[in-house]
Amino acid sequence: MTIPAPVEIESVESGSLAEQAGIKAGDRLVSINRKRVRDVIDLMVYGSDPELRIVVQRGPERISYLLHRGEDWQTPLGIGLKPMRVRTCGNKCLFCFVLQLPKGLRKPLYLKDEDYRFSFLYGNYITLTNLRREEKRRIVEQHLSPLYISVHATNHQVRNVLIGNETAPDILKELKYFAGHGIRMHTQIVLCPGYNDGKVLATTINDLYRLYPYVQSIAVVPVGLTAHRRKALAPVTKAGAEAALDMIHRFQHRFRRKHGEAIVFAADELYLKAGREIPPLKAYDELPQIENGVGMIALFQQQARRLKLPEFDTQQRFVTVTGTSFAPVLGQFAERLKRRGVELEVVAVENEFFGKSVTVAGLLTGRDIMRTLSGTLRATDLLLIPDVMMREGDQVFLDDVTAQDVEDILGVRTVVIPSTPKGLVESMVQAKESSRGK
Repeated sequence: MTIPAPVEIESVESGSLAEQAGIKAGDRLVSINRKRVRDVIDLMVYGSDPELRIVVQRGPERISYLLHRGEDWQTPLGIGLKPMRVRTCGNKCLFCFVLQLPKGLRKPLYLKDEDYRFSFLYGNYITLTNLRREEKRRIVEQHLSPLYISVHATNHQVRNVLIGNETAPDILKELKYFAGHGIRMHTQIVLCPGYNDGKVLATTINDLYRLYPYVQSIAVVPVGLTAHRRKALAPVTKAGAEAALDMIHRFQHRFRRKHGEAIVFAADELYLKAGREIPPLKAYDELPQIENGVGMIALFQQQARRLKLPEFDTQQRFVTVTGTSFAPVLGQFAERLKRRGVELEVVAVENEFFGKSVTVAGLLTGRDIMRTLSGTLRATDLLLIPDVMMREGDQVFLDDVTAQDVEDILGVRTVVIPSTPKGLVESMVQAKESSRGK
């Protein structure tokens, strides 16, 4: 087995212990306290001791440093490593969103990640199909918990069909292994009609519940289908969503009586598909699956109710865009704002890029927004774009259109705003203040 080259140090924080010791960007981090450092997780685990023997490689030379944190052992080490190379997924899931993307997008959008390290660090969902024995040992030894696991079905045959992998390990055995070693897990079931609904869904929820409290939550999410899908998959219908919700609610009632928490949750989209009211925020406990679209609407509604609104004295008209599923929720907030003297028009944008069945705001493109708004705006309007539509840390849509492109083509001032009630209101207040200053 070839031992990989030591990981490169990309940055050293000014004034940090590492800088004071003489460690430099460009050095390669060999070991901490005689333990080989493979990635940022090793750095986090091994670098937390009060006394550190750090070996780096600088060119052909290996240099050893002894660092003392003193009484304040939480003082940051100050070493930033070169980003990890993500391990990719070899599955061919029937519902894989990446495989449903149109051609011609940025290369990173086609990356299918399946990396336990990213699951631990960032909450990325993994199927556990590419874990080597030594990696399973590492998860246990370093207690990399919680992990986020795509289960879909505990029936081995059904799951293998869903994930397109005949040689995948038995997911229940994998989950039991981690539960037996104290690793906590959040799980998801992508609901595919005719495959893992009905009795298969009930069995899956029951099987996962038996691993509670190590399986801490179960999210049931309806399959997302774009117009570019190659596999013939049926969408979740209104009747299918109702049946799934009825089942989930029965499980929730049972689990709450026994444990005081729901454990299993339905994605917001299931309620929207069923035409049912979104439960109150307390129904989602500690929001363990918020990033999976579970409880987002309830959180927005509560934040909106609790937000103190200022009085607006402005003739400015504001326009914002969202997906067709969230438009009614945002529209209710706009009505409340109207009573405070502000005109906010909420425009529901149909997704032509991915297909009209894709209704969430986060998958809208710049082209669809411009197509929808073209010819409808006044030159004095202020267009507010929720940041959930943008690439993280940037102002670029999925189709590479920028917020500046939207402003230039539509001819109205365009501002990217936080996707919260507070972010929306504060952006309007700032716009009012800036217009006064002119």
